[in-house]
Amino acid sequence: MVAGHLQEKNGTYYMVLSYNTTAGKRKTKWISTKLPVKGNKKKAEEMLYETRKTFIPPEEPVEGVLSSEMLFTDFMKMWLAVAKSTIKITTYSSYAAMVNNIIIPYFEPKKLKLTEISAKDIQQFYLVQLERVKPNSVIHYHAVIHRAMKYAVRTDLITSNPVDKVDRPKKNAFQGSFYSEDEMQDLFEVARGTKLELPIVLASFYGLRRSEVLGLKWSAIDFQQNTITIQHTLTACQIDGKLVEVASDTTKTKSSRRTLPLILQFRDMLLQRWELQEEYKRVCGRCYNRKYLDYICVDEMGNIIKPDYLTDSFSKLLARHGLRHIRFHDLRHPYVKPTTKKYLFFLVPMIQLS
Repeated sequence: MVAGHLQEKNGTYYMVLSYNTTAGKRKTKWISTKLPVKGNKKKAEEMLYETRKTFIPPEEPVEGVLSSEMLFTDFMKMWLAVAKSTIKITTYSSYAAMVNNIIIPYFEPKKLKLTEISAKDIQQFYLVQLERVKPNSVIHYHAVIHRAMKYAVRTDLITSNPVDKVDRPKKNAFQGSFYSEDEMQDLFEVARGTKLELPIVLASFYGLRRSEVLGLKWSAIDFQQNTITIQHTLTACQIDGKLVEVASDTTKTKSSRRTLPLILQFRDMLLQRWELQEEYKRVCGRCYNRKYLDYICVDEMGNIIKPDYLTDSFSKLLARHGLRHIRFHDLRHPYVKPTTKKYLFFLVPMIQLS
C-alpha cells in the first residue's frame, strides 16, 4: 500500500499519494475526491484508504528503453536511432534533419507523451509549418512522423497510428526551368576551360543528376563499344553534425541505372580529359590525391568535386556572366521530358573541344 494523506485545496479534499518509481525516485500524485471540505472528512478518509490499497504506480520510462509512457520527442529520437540501420545513410541524414531541427523543437515544449499524441496535435503541427514552408516540405514531415508512429504500433507502444487520421497537404506543383538553344550556347562558352565544363555537359547532354555526374567513373566508360554506364553516385549529407561524401554503387531508382551511347564529340572530350588527368598525376607526383583515381570529375590535384561546390559554383558562374538563373538540376529537364527531347539534337554541335 502506498503512503498518502488528505490535503485541502480551494475548498475541496485532495488525496496526495506518495510512491517510489522503478528508478528509485520519490514521486507524489494528487487526486481530487471532488468532496467539499465541510462535513466530508470521514468520507474523504475512506476514499483515501481505498485508493491507497488499489493504487498502482504508473510505469516510468527507463532511459534508453522504449516505453508507452515516454515523451513523444524522446520516442522520435530513439526511433531515429533504430531506423538508422535500416535505411540509406542519405535517407537517414534527411530524417535526422527533420526530426532534430523541425519536429522535436515544435513538440518538446508541449511535453506530450507518446500515448497522448493525437491527430489534432499533428494536424496543428502541419498548419504551423505551412506558414513558413511549402506543402511539399510538410509532406516530408508527414512521411517521417507516420513511419515513426507505424513503428510504435508495430512494437505495441500504441494501439493505433494517429497520423492515419490526419489530412496531409496537397503537393504543390513545381515547374522546372530550362535554357533555350541560345542560352545553352552562352553557357557552354562561359564554362569552357573551367572545372564546371564537364559536369555541365554531362548534365545537359545525358540528363544526369548531380550525384550521377560526380559519381561517374572511368570504369563506366567503354571506349571500345562506345557506351557510358550510369551506375555510381556521389552525394553529400550531414551525419552527426559533419558533412560527409557518400559514394554508392546504386542510383536513385532502378530505372536510373542505364547504359547510354557515347557520342563521338563527347568521346573525344573524355579522351582529352583522360590525357589531362594523366599529365596532372605526372606533374604532381606524390601530392596528387589517388583516392579518386577512377573518378572523372576531379580537380588538378585529384580531389573530387564536391556536390555543394558544384551547386554553388554553378550559380556563381551564371551570376558572373549575367546568365538567367536556373538550378544545376534544371540542366537535365529537356533530356528527361519526352516533349523536349528534340533539345538534344542541337547540343551535339555545341560541344566543342577545349
